[in-house]
Amino acid sequence: MTDTTEKIINQILAVPHGKVSGYRDIAFRAGIPNGARQTVRVLHSMSEKYSLPWHRIIRSNGSIALEGVGREMQINLLLAEGIEVSPNGRIDMEKFGI
Repeated sequence: MTDTTEKIINQILAVPHGKVSGYRDIAFRAGIPNGARQTVRVLHSMSEKYSLPWHRIIRSNGSIALEGVGREMQINLLLAEGIEVSPNGRIDMEKFGI
């Protein structure tokens, strides 16, 4: 695992129960400006292996990026943590973001 990947994983793991963060914000806190896509790649390839709370990572504008079954699963996981999701799949970042 690269140092960059480890930093991203640590930032994902730091998002607490009941809160969300954006792909871009995770990368920024990991010291990787413009690293949103790298955050997505880490989530896609390592969520299961490292038990990452992938459902807490969304677009920085508060919207859910996934479509289909993945979107429904993400919404259900967020709701189970008390995170309010609007009917169009948006989360209030002021209230639930870190």
